[in-house]
Amino acid sequence: MDPSRLRELPSVDRLATSVAKAVLQERRDELIGGARDEPDLVARAAARLRPSLRRVVNATGVIVHTNLGRSPLSDDARAAVLRAASGYSNLELDLGEGRRGSRHEHVEALLRELTGAEAALAVNNCAAAVLLATAALAGDGREVVVSRGQLIEIGGSFRIPEVVAQSGAVLREVGTTNRTRLRDFAAALGDATGAILRAHPSNFRAVGFVEEVSIEALCGLGVPVIDDVGSGVLADGVPVLADEPAVRRSVRAGAALVCFSGDKLLGGPQAGVLVGTADAVGAAKRHPLARALRIDKLSLAALEATLALYRDPERARREIPVLAMLEADPAVLQARAEQLATAIGGEVVQAVAKVGGGALPLLELEGPAVALHSGSPDATAARLRDADPPVIARIQEGRVLLDPRTMADEEIAWVVAALR
Repeated sequence: MDPSRLRELPSVDRLATSVAKAVLQERRDELIGGARDEPDLVARAAARLRPSLRRVVNATGVIVHTNLGRSPLSDDARAAVLRAASGYSNLELDLGEGRRGSRHEHVEALLRELTGAEAALAVNNCAAAVLLATAALAGDGREVVVSRGQLIEIGGSFRIPEVVAQSGAVLREVGTTNRTRLRDFAAALGDATGAILRAHPSNFRAVGFVEEVSIEALCGLGVPVIDDVGSGVLADGVPVLADEPAVRRSVRAGAALVCFSGDKLLGGPQAGVLVGTADAVGAAKRHPLARALRIDKLSLAALEATLALYRDPERARREIPVLAMLEADPAVLQARAEQLATAIGGEVVQAVAKVGGGALPLLELEGPAVALHSGSPDATAARLRDADPPVIARIQEGRVLLDPRTMADEEIAWVVAALR
């Protein structure tokens, strides 16, 4: 390590003085405003010194937890981020030719290899991917045909009708809420048609008297199809993922653009991916929105490293945390739960973990959890959140539950420390 880096750190007096001034001024304003409480100003000062964005222990049992940053990254992806952040990079430089290159080239070949698509593009999230796809194929006022059963809202007020409107396309609804047939789509097509949009209902399921059109049938209608498959399933042979639409299937069917997330079941960083035909991806790359929605270098580095793991499906299932949690060995989970329960005086109980992140809403992953019976559940949960690092648990049936499925082995000690 360079000793000069240590000398560059601010002195204790300088740092303490700066924080103290801010805390004292805040308290003066409160007293002038009539405050009568007696806060711990030292604790306030300590809180100001902590970073706002911090690592937490996910003990909720929700694997793709949106509030907790969705998918944790693999070791390879974290190392890639560190390399890209440690200095300059060839983000938009063609090293062979010594001229300006494209940031998209860092993942395009991998995405073509893994999905079978002719071309690919990465942007900053899946909502951006759907917006860009719609704008590129129908944003000049042409119609986008959508089943009424897929005019959905996903988390964060991401609504299909509003996305279509923002893209500059015109929404053409077909079918009914519960049943849409191929002939409904066929009857709506004409000179004004720009594309058909199929949106996977990620965070809910319609059951009973329902009918929808397969991606193969839609692609057979002869107009470009945009398929928003949501979570980005590239893993082979994972039984619990069977009900999520596979990216490769949509590509094989002939979809013009297939859109999916990078930080859900793919197990990578926040990103939106578009794969499809060369013409459709080219139109997306040329669209003015592509620059506004482009992916940053750190996410791009993590995405490349995550995708590279999928070249070896078995390795991907072992090393990508989301996939490993989905298929966690019951014996390992039981041992982890018993270790934690012994250390904190809890009880091992049977519980249900969830995938989360708007994926597989009906799937229940049964396994052990540790229940805490003493004290107020709300107070205990608050105490865990106040730890360093914070521990995020869930309250169920009047007790705090700690789920080992979403915890790493080394995090057991952190939970124990938080409860002492």
